[in-house]
Amino acid sequence: MIEEGNETLRISEIFYSLQGESSRVGLPTVFVRLTGCPLRCVYCDTAYAFAGGETWSLEAILAEVARHKTPYVCVTGGEPLAQKRSLTLLTALCDAGYSVSLETSGAFDIAGVDARVSRIMDLKTPASGEEGRNLYANIPHLKASDEVKFVIADRADYAWSVAKLKEYDLPSRCQILFSAVNGRLAPGQLADWILEDHLPVRLQVQLHKILWAEARGR
Repeated sequence: MIEEGNETLRISEIFYSLQGESSRVGLPTVFVRLTGCPLRCVYCDTAYAFAGGETWSLEAILAEVARHKTPYVCVTGGEPLAQKRSLTLLTALCDAGYSVSLETSGAFDIAGVDARVSRIMDLKTPASGEEGRNLYANIPHLKASDEVKFVIADRADYAWSVAKLKEYDLPSRCQILFSAVNGRLAPGQLADWILEDHLPVRLQVQLHKILWAEARGR
């Protein structure tokens, strides 16, 4: 366990890998995974981050990030914004000169996130079991450097996602990511639907799972 300072966060893991998702896919990145999440998406692949972890000081986190010598940092979870001091961490990483992205469920207010951060925000589809947690008030706060992600399990999820694209005119705000739930929807099927409907979205696959399957810390 790391010695606590004035600013501490509960950390599940910090590791160096290739970014597997978003428009930054393939870039060598340090991942800071915070512990804790109030959501329980049925397809969650990081349930180990719901609890446990260790208490790290802000200074220790920054030192560990610096050790890996890459300009790209992704703060993820769990749900990072469930810890109020995640906002301090995000600003500190930006102040240190990193290109910072945040992966968030979309259930927490993103307005207070440092404007230099690229926010990768989910809109939870019906099959996730957490559609009711979507905080649509976040949408007006989206900027061009942000991204909205839909994780799609079936045709009904796809139709719901297309409806949200139109309802909120999301493609005019930022990049849109469509991802198939592993084991429930073939990426090729999702690709066919996107092409048939001429959607202005980016199909993404989880590169890290293609390379390393379910290995943690990769």
